[in-house]
Amino acid sequence: MKKLKVNTGRKYEIIIDRGIINHCGEYIKKVSSPTRIAVVTDSNVHALYSQSVITSLKQSGFIVSEFVFKAGETSKNFRTIEAIYSHLADNNITRKDMILALGGGVTGDMAGFAAATYLRGIEFVQVPTSLLAQVDSSVGGKTGYDIPQGKNLVGAFWQPSVVLIDPDTLSTLPERYLNDGMAEVIKYGCIKSAGLFRLLKKGRDELDIENIIHRCVSIKRDVVQKDEKESGERKLLNFGHTIGHALEKIYEYKKLSHGEAVAIGMVMMTKASEKDGYSPKGTANKIAELCEMYNLPTHDDSEVRDIAFAAQSDKKSSGHNIDVVILKSIGDATVSTMDLRDFQQYIDVPEEV
Repeated sequence: MKKLKVNTGRKYEIIIDRGIINHCGEYIKKVSSPTRIAVVTDSNVHALYSQSVITSLKQSGFIVSEFVFKAGETSKNFRTIEAIYSHLADNNITRKDMILALGGGVTGDMAGFAAATYLRGIEFVQVPTSLLAQVDSSVGGKTGYDIPQGKNLVGAFWQPSVVLIDPDTLSTLPERYLNDGMAEVIKYGCIKSAGLFRLLKKGRDELDIENIIHRCVSIKRDVVQKDEKESGERKLLNFGHTIGHALEKIYEYKKLSHGEAVAIGMVMMTKASEKDGYSPKGTANKIAELCEMYNLPTHDDSEVRDIAFAAQSDKKSSGHNIDVVILKSIGDATVSTMDLRDFQQYIDVPEEV
């Protein structure tokens, strides 16, 4: 078992332990005392883990209800949020009760947003079951949903009461979604840890996944504690995401997974910063080679003007400006602000570069 304490506006623990999903009720009782818990999950995770979680919660004395939505990013919209609100009201969830987010990033984002806004805020617990959620989205308190104009454009910062990470759940993930999560792991190596980046070159079969989760979560914890509301250093966590979110929007969240889009974004942004002399030559190739080792795409045929246009509605833009993350070297990143009008030219890099 590994534990980390997060000292944000709401202090909480992240607990990483194999099999913890079967004992989640016991851990929740240690941090809170709700009467009712509403489990929010998707159709895939429901079939795998709902019974174990609900059994544990009931054995711990909680009254449990469950809301299940259709799995996938296309469900991450206000219609689903509204249905969650209705479920909470129909099951008499009060301000002293709780939501449990069981699943990947889509589930955690929506369940967290519902918790942040229902009755002006109730507690919630993160029980992430995907690698992407375990290493990244379950920690830090970002919640929200997508609208047609862009990804996560509606949201709130709302910290969980506890995060319970069970690495055993990764055994049921399809190969594509393990690779999807590795994109975020690679991101952490790029922005904060050259040692992690080198370690990833061993390949997934040689990695201690529990240790990898702990290292990524530790990095994110440290960043979030310094900058909970993303006014400064936390922007580094968006490396690859400006282009990644644009690509997801272009394909209407159907062709590329989040991690696949971020992998392309990391390579494209680093090629751009190499072109302008901000990143050392060859950095983008190093990132591309590592992404390809985990079967992640590193190139997309979308027109640069379409990517730049889609990026204009990204939540990282402000007025006429947009924040971009630049690697000074692997493991050392900085944030730069540029005019949106210059963004298309910036990311337009000839193929031979």
